[in-house]
Amino acid sequence: METFERIVRFLDGIVWGSGITIGGELLPYVVIALIGTGVWLTLYLGFVQLRRFSHGVAVTSGKYDDPDEPGDVSHFQALSTALSATVGIGNIAGVAIAIHWGGPGALFWMWVCAFLGMATKYTEVTLAQHYRSVTGPDQDPTKWEGTVAGGPMYYIERGLGPKWKPMAILFAVLLGTTAFMTGNAIQANTIADSMQTSYGVPMWLTGLVTSVIVFLVIIGGIRRIGSVTAVLAPLMAIIYVAGASVILIINYETFFPSLGLIFREAFNPSAGIAGTGLGVFLTSMMWGVRRGLFSNEAGQGSAPIAHAAAKTDEPVSEGVVAILEPFIDTIVICTMTALVIINTGVWDDRVTTQITLSGGDLSYVTQSEEGAYSRAGTPIEPLEFEAGRPAATQPGSPQIAWHEVALTELYVDPELTQPFSGSIDAGRGIATSTDGQDYGSLYGPAVESGAPLTMLGFRHGLPGEWGDFIVLLSVALFAISTAISWSYYGDRCAYYLFGKSALIPYKLVYVVMHFVGAVVPLAAIWALGDVFLGVVILPNLLALILLSPKVKELTNSYFERKPWIENYEAHKRAREEFKAGKRRSAH
Repeated sequence: METFERIVRFLDGIVWGSGITIGGELLPYVVIALIGTGVWLTLYLGFVQLRRFSHGVAVTSGKYDDPDEPGDVSHFQALSTALSATVGIGNIAGVAIAIHWGGPGALFWMWVCAFLGMATKYTEVTLAQHYRSVTGPDQDPTKWEGTVAGGPMYYIERGLGPKWKPMAILFAVLLGTTAFMTGNAIQANTIADSMQTSYGVPMWLTGLVTSVIVFLVIIGGIRRIGSVTAVLAPLMAIIYVAGASVILIINYETFFPSLGLIFREAFNPSAGIAGTGLGVFLTSMMWGVRRGLFSNEAGQGSAPIAHAAAKTDEPVSEGVVAILEPFIDTIVICTMTALVIINTGVWDDRVTTQITLSGGDLSYVTQSEEGAYSRAGTPIEPLEFEAGRPAATQPGSPQIAWHEVALTELYVDPELTQPFSGSIDAGRGIATSTDGQDYGSLYGPAVESGAPLTMLGFRHGLPGEWGDFIVLLSVALFAISTAISWSYYGDRCAYYLFGKSALIPYKLVYVVMHFVGAVVPLAAIWALGDVFLGVVILPNLLALILLSPKVKELTNSYFERKPWIENYEAHKRAREEFKAGKRRSAH
């Protein structure tokens, strides 16, 4: 496992460790590409995310739906499927990780990422609809493989021309692989981690249960996925937002100070995990963008695959629906998570934690003179502790850490009354006290991260067990629905690469990877997800920039012709015919 983690860290360094150095801190090329594309599309399309937001709401409502148009699902089902994929662990664990590393200011950069992402998502979904592959009218309502396929691989090949097909194939391979990690394994890992932290449920058992649920849904194809997510997406959002709203109302006195802290820390972060000065500013921005991208997926090229299945012959009509996605995901739900964590004051709290020396979220770090922590390999020499505190604390010396943050105190009992003195053999995962007693676990004040940090905020904010219950339920709903929707993204990639025969094998491997993800350490699986996330967006962003004139042409044509008026009449006729049929059958 340590070898696997070293490989992941190496790949993460290549993807997120290549960029421009400013003031000694690295600004990754991936972040530059993401923000740059969002800025370009926002300006080029005339702030389409602001001007056409209300029209997106109207189309999503279904008032312009025409059931005779090509596609597999309604506008609302397409949005709910995409939202089920985007509203996931990124909203619970991802926000917490961003605040853990980047401080409260990371939320501001998540907002920026979401605003720009609304234009990016509009562009990629419009292109996915325009260049999608339609096999013909569907006469079989149970046809599990679907009648349409779309996404970046199609608009790269069809929009840019056959000579770009290698890049389309590359994208399909990358996203198909990303589906295993970002949309699947990470979701399973966070459910399992939360259940183990809260109730001691073995991670393999949680993984087995969720794998069976995912299999039963995805084997039915896009129609079953759309039907399930149309219920799950609104339900899980309502439960989570309602719980967070109660906490914010109870802690109303700290609401505006928390907002002030977010803006202040975005541009002038205080010293913390990341260090001080310009370095911490860029760290806050980078983590906000990384987790913002992971959460709303704008520019990644995944959501266009779900939106391509919508019933419409007007690409822009689905593009405006997609504008709502980053808004709901990040501006609403991620903000709720962050405000709960900040309002309750748990974002920088240390809580009593059992420190498992042979696994879990244990790691080893070194600290620079500025106070910034860096991941280090497993120390060869034993780490010495005296009266509960590390004997060596000078910069550069290895320290035992939990969630990548050094532990300053260790005890042998959960009540933290008996400080540990002795040595820790990192290789064996054993602590030996000065009196010769061996321990496999110690205890100490540690910072939380991921879903457990969000759970801690809800636990502080709500009475009794309600906080734990809401977060655990939300984690389960968010993660399972995300894994379900991402399976469709992956099988469209498999369909593009290998045809219909690859769909069942892909689904089976997908379910197996869901189980595997549940038992892999959290830090490793998140880092691997970031690696694939950073790679897959680059060919997609290039295609969006090159095809942006086509999007502008389609946009101008759509809003000049106003085809939704005709669709409204068709929808009204279909509704009247349906009601007349029900009356006749009643008689």
